[in-house]
This record gives sequence, structure tokens and C-alpha cells, in this order.
Amino acid sequence: MFQLSVPVSPARRAASLALTGLAALGLAACANNDRPRADLAASQVTTIGVNSYLWRASLDALSFMPLLQADSAGGVVITDWYANPSNPGERMKVTVSILDQDLRADALRVAASRQVSQGGTWVDAPVQAATVQKLEEIILTRARDLRRSAIRD
Repeated sequence: MFQLSVPVSPARRAASLALTGLAALGLAACANNDRPRADLAASQVTTIGVNSYLWRASLDALSFMPLLQADSAGGVVITDWYANPSNPGERMKVTVSILDQDLRADALRVAASRQVSQGGTWVDAPVQAATVQKLEEIILTRARDLRRSAIRD
């Protein structure tokens, strides 16, 4: 077999060796077994600024209410007033704030406002603490379910 030999300059040989070395280092880095877990990846890789499970769970839990504002970068969901058709003399407004990228109970804040109709005008009324706690519980449970299903897939 005939082989053609082409002279290679020392500078070109050094550049070729440097590139080969960089490629070897890059491949060695790929062998690292410290890969992120599924739940960490979901909160870190998304384009939103807060925990994606809490965000989706909040939107799911409030899907029956009209949304006034939904800011995924700031983690705030604000509903407009909602009156239950079976009780039109009362209406509610909810604000959900997601404070962190981790799926934790203290990363979620729910506030609610309530008004009742008196003489054709809406008057502020107290909201039972159990109502806010129940809504937080619904959102957290849904977020955990979303996380479990994402890890299984």
C-alpha cells in the first residue's frame, strides 16, 4: 500500500495535541456520575423563577377562578373575584405566592379576601383561617403528586 507523507509544522502539531487534550478532558468530565436528581432538575432547569411543581399545582387548584395575574418569574398568582353560583351573595379573591425553587411547605403563601353582599354593595368579611390552610394543603398535595409522577417517568 502506498502512503503519502506530508510534513507537519511544529506549531500545527502543538495545536493538534492541545485540541486532542481538550477533547479528552471534555470526555472525562462526561464520565462524572454526579447527575442531578429529577426533582432538582425540574426546579433548576425550567424557565420560571420558582418551583415548577408548586407553580403548576397553584394554577391547577385555582383553575375554577378567573385569573387576574400570573407571574411565573415572581411566583405570584392573583385571582379575580369569584362567586360560587350556589352562594352568589359571597365572593372570594385569592393570592398565591411561591417564595422558593424548592418544594417545601414554607415556600408557599396563600392569602384570601372575602366579601359579602349587603344592600347591593360588597362589604369586606373575615376569611376563616381553615379556608387558607385547606387551600395550601391542596396545592402542596398536588405539587407532591406532580413531582412523584415526574420522577417515575
